[in-house]
Amino acid sequence: QVQLVESGGDLAQPGGSLRLSCVASNVGYTHYAIAWFRLAPGKEREGVAAYSNSDGVTTYVDSVKGRFTMSRDKAKSTFFLQMNRLRPEDTAAYFCAVSVPFFPTETRTLEDVFRNQEEFDFWGQGTQVTVSA
Repeated sequence: QVQLVESGGDLAQPGGSLRLSCVASNVGYTHYAIAWFRLAPGKEREGVAAYSNSDGVTTYVDSVKGRFTMSRDKAKSTFFLQMNRLRPEDTAAYFCAVSVPFFPTETRTLEDVFRNQEEFDFWGQGTQVTVSA
Protein backbone atom coordinates (compact mmCIF):
# COMPACT_ATOMS: atom_id res chain seq x y z
CA GLN A 1 0.00 0.00 0.00
CA VAL A 2 1.35 3.39 -1.01
CA GLN A 3 1.81 5.75 1.90
CA LEU A 4 2.25 9.50 1.66
CA VAL A 5 3.14 11.65 4.63
CA GLU A 6 3.22 15.43 4.32
CA SER A 7 4.91 17.87 6.65
CA GLY A 8 6.16 21.43 6.74
CA GLY A 9 2.91 23.32 7.02
CA ASP A 10 3.02 26.33 9.30
CA LEU A 11 1.96 29.92 9.82
CA ALA A 12 3.78 32.30 7.49
CA GLN A 13 3.60 36.00 6.80
CA PRO A 14 2.62 37.33 3.39
CA GLY A 15 5.72 37.42 1.24
CA GLY A 16 7.33 34.67 3.27
CA SER A 17 8.36 31.14 2.34
CA LEU A 18 7.63 27.59 3.40
CA ARG A 19 8.82 24.22 2.16
CA LEU A 20 6.44 21.30 2.28
CA SER A 21 7.67 17.71 2.20
CA CYS A 22 5.95 14.53 1.10
CA VAL A 23 7.58 11.20 1.92
CA ALA A 24 6.34 8.49 -0.42
CA SER A 25 6.74 4.85 0.54
CA ASN A 26 5.75 1.56 -1.10
CA VAL A 27 5.01 3.24 -4.42
CA GLY A 28 6.01 0.03 -6.17
CA TYR A 29 5.69 1.42 -9.69
CA THR A 30 8.41 2.49 -12.06
CA HIS A 31 6.33 5.22 -13.65
CA TYR A 32 4.04 7.52 -11.71
CA ALA A 33 2.83 11.06 -11.33
CA ILE A 34 2.89 12.84 -8.00
CA ALA A 35 1.09 16.07 -7.29
CA TRP A 36 0.31 18.64 -4.66
CA PHE A 37 -3.28 19.71 -4.12
CA ARG A 38 -4.78 22.20 -1.71
CA LEU A 39 -8.14 22.66 -0.06
CA ALA A 40 -9.17 26.00 1.34
CA PRO A 41 -12.31 26.63 3.41
CA GLY A 42 -15.30 27.20 1.18
CA LYS A 43 -13.41 26.26 -1.97
CA GLU A 44 -12.98 23.16 -4.08
CA ARG A 45 -9.79 21.16 -3.89
CA GLU A 46 -7.32 22.56 -6.39
CA GLY A 47 -4.27 21.11 -8.09
CA VAL A 48 -1.12 23.12 -7.32
CA ALA A 49 1.74 21.25 -9.00
CA ALA A 50 2.45 17.86 -10.50
CA TYR A 51 5.53 15.89 -11.52
CA SER A 52 6.03 12.94 -13.84
CA ASN A 53 8.99 10.78 -12.88
CA SER A 54 9.16 9.24 -16.38
CA ASP A 55 10.26 12.40 -18.14
CA GLY A 56 10.85 14.85 -15.29
CA VAL A 57 8.11 17.18 -16.47
CA THR A 58 6.54 19.47 -13.87
CA THR A 59 3.40 21.51 -14.26
CA TYR A 60 1.84 24.22 -12.10
CA VAL A 61 -1.48 25.96 -11.71
CA ASP A 62 -1.26 29.51 -13.05
CA SER A 63 -1.71 31.15 -9.64
CA VAL A 64 1.55 29.69 -8.29
CA LYS A 65 3.78 29.84 -11.37
CA GLY A 66 6.98 31.70 -10.59
CA ARG A 67 6.40 31.37 -6.83
CA PHE A 68 6.19 27.63 -6.12
CA THR A 69 8.68 24.96 -7.17
CA MET A 70 8.28 21.23 -6.96
CA SER A 71 11.39 19.09 -6.53
CA ARG A 72 12.45 15.67 -5.33
CA ASP A 73 15.11 13.86 -3.36
CA LYS A 74 15.11 10.57 -5.20
CA ALA A 75 17.28 8.77 -2.65
CA LYS A 76 14.86 9.63 0.14
CA SER A 77 11.66 9.20 -1.91
CA THR A 78 10.73 12.67 -0.78
CA PHE A 79 9.04 15.36 -2.81
CA PHE A 80 9.08 19.01 -1.92
CA LEU A 81 6.97 22.04 -2.63
CA GLN A 82 9.00 25.20 -2.14
CA MET A 83 6.56 28.07 -1.70
CA ASN A 84 7.90 31.60 -1.99
CA ARG A 85 6.20 34.99 -1.96
CA LEU A 86 3.27 33.51 -0.11
CA ARG A 87 -0.09 35.23 -0.28
CA PRO A 88 -3.08 35.01 2.08
CA GLU A 89 -4.97 33.18 -0.68
CA ASP A 90 -2.41 30.36 -0.45
CA THR A 91 -3.90 29.47 2.93
CA ALA A 92 -5.14 25.89 2.69
CA ALA A 93 -4.55 22.30 3.68
CA TYR A 94 -1.98 20.89 1.25
CA PHE A 95 -2.04 17.26 0.19
CA CYS A 96 0.27 15.16 -1.92
CA ALA A 97 -1.16 12.41 -4.10
CA VAL A 98 0.13 9.74 -6.45
CA SER A 99 -1.25 8.42 -9.73
CA VAL A 100 0.01 4.94 -10.53
CA PRO A 101 0.98 3.76 -13.00
CA PHE A 102 1.49 6.83 -15.12
CA PHE A 103 3.52 7.07 -18.30
CA PRO A 104 2.96 10.17 -20.40
CA THR A 105 1.74 9.71 -23.95
CA GLU A 106 0.31 11.99 -26.63
CA THR A 107 -3.19 11.11 -25.53
CA ARG A 108 -2.58 11.11 -21.76
CA THR A 109 -0.28 13.87 -20.65
CA LEU A 110 0.68 15.04 -17.20
CA GLU A 111 -1.65 18.00 -17.70
CA ASP A 112 -4.53 15.62 -18.46
CA VAL A 113 -3.94 13.70 -15.25
CA PHE A 114 -3.35 16.85 -13.21
CA ARG A 115 -6.74 18.27 -14.24
CA ASN A 116 -8.57 15.13 -13.12
CA GLN A 117 -8.17 14.44 -9.43
CA GLU A 118 -9.83 11.06 -9.82
CA GLU A 119 -6.66 9.94 -11.59
CA PHE A 120 -4.84 10.05 -8.25
CA ASP A 121 -5.06 6.79 -6.37
CA PHE A 122 -3.35 7.53 -3.07
CA TRP A 123 -3.45 10.62 -0.87
CA GLY A 124 -1.66 11.85 2.20
CA GLN A 125 -3.34 13.27 5.28
CA GLY A 126 -2.43 16.87 4.53
CA THR A 127 -0.50 19.67 6.18
CA GLN A 128 -1.93 23.10 7.00
CA VAL A 129 -0.48 26.28 5.55
CA THR A 130 -1.74 29.58 6.91
CA VAL A 131 -0.57 32.87 5.45
CA SER A 132 -1.45 35.81 7.62
CA ALA A 133 0.11 38.93 9.07
